Amino acid sequence: MKEWLDTTLKALNLVETMEQPNGFTRLGYSEEELVSMNEFRNVAEGLGLSVRRDQAGNLFARWEGESDQVVMTGSHLDTVENGGGYDGAAGVLCSLGAVKALKDRGFKPHHSIEVVCFASEESARFGVSTIGSKSVAGILDKSVEHVKDRHGVSIKEAVESTELDWGSIERAERPLNEILSFIELHIEQGTQVEDHGSQFGIVRGVACPIRLKVKVEGMAGHTGTTPMGKRTDALVALAPLITFVSTEAEKLSNQSLKPLVATVSTMEVKPNVMNVIPGYVEAGIDIRSVDDALKRSMADKIIDRCRSLEDEFNVTIKLETLVDNPSILLDEELTARVKRAGEDLGFKTFEMDSGAGHDVMNMAAKWPSALVFIPCDKGISHHPLEHSSLDDLNAGVEILAEVLRQEAGE
Repeated sequence: MKEWLDTTLKALNLVETMEQPNGFTRLGYSEEELVSMNEFRNVAEGLGLSVRRDQAGNLFARWEGESDQVVMTGSHLDTVENGGGYDGAAGVLCSLGAVKALKDRGFKPHHSIEVVCFASEESARFGVSTIGSKSVAGILDKSVEHVKDRHGVSIKEAVESTELDWGSIERAERPLNEILSFIELHIEQGTQVEDHGSQFGIVRGVACPIRLKVKVEGMAGHTGTTPMGKRTDALVALAPLITFVSTEAEKLSNQSLKPLVATVSTMEVKPNVMNVIPGYVEAGIDIRSVDDALKRSMADKIIDRCRSLEDEFNVTIKLETLVDNPSILLDEELTARVKRAGEDLGFKTFEMDSGAGHDVMNMAAKWPSALVFIPCDKGISHHPLEHSSLDDLNAGVEILAEVLRQEAGE
């Protein structure tokens, strides 16, 4: 199995070695994503699965059972720019590997099994994530069709460049009674599993963010002629907020049962000229926890701090809420079964929450869903050095195979 995993991982990534100094760039609805997904089709058909593409560009590799109801597993193959070859790909690989393992053992499913390769999971191209799985769950907001990438290509144009019809994308939605459960495997993109001496993580919930945009208006002026005491420097006014967000988030997290993280992650300074005092600054703040009340408490603290900075530095601060999505709690019964299946195989489990979004959060809006994490080296992800060992990938195959065996029945 390990040799098959190594060969197939490279095939899905379209390389002969996973050591790629510039990483992998397969943006959503790009030619690169399409070629990689076509390799998924080749591998799946080689395992005897029938493959179809839906109206959103998702691929479904089906192992026909006695029942038309489906147990589904899978992930995605698109990446961020210069990203790693395991984020998403590990889940697709291990799902195919689990099917291979079951077929090698002579297993005959009662419920049909489908391995899905979702389209355009990452937000790297358009700033809009999980387009494929949102379509499957029937929760895609079609108004995003006009959102453009940095080259001016809209989501609608990108989708239709892959021989799809944007006007028909809602037909990708699957009926409620057709899917029994969905299980996604993913690299952790962190070190909690390893830090706790475990071999896999079982995820209780996905921390969807609150995202704030902070706009600070001061007064531009000449850096050489404006006295220090007569300045209204927008950047100076914002600077204390950066430290406040970090220290206050750590304090709240330490005081709470659920972890919280908050980050000042974007910054735009105008006019951004060496000899001009910054007259305008715009910052983006990302707040995440599976505890929605805790996220709101952090956002309120940021709003209060901005009001005090206005008075202290004589600037105007406006706040805009870009995103305020409730966090997703995964199905407790399915999660418990997945955890037990892994532990029965001898793997030590760590129960945790996910700070990153995944396709599973959309599937969970409609069907019982679970998320398994396998370790990735040093927690590095979205980077060319992203790596999961063949031992960890093989463990992922064993866990998924056992879960599919139980869920699909004989």
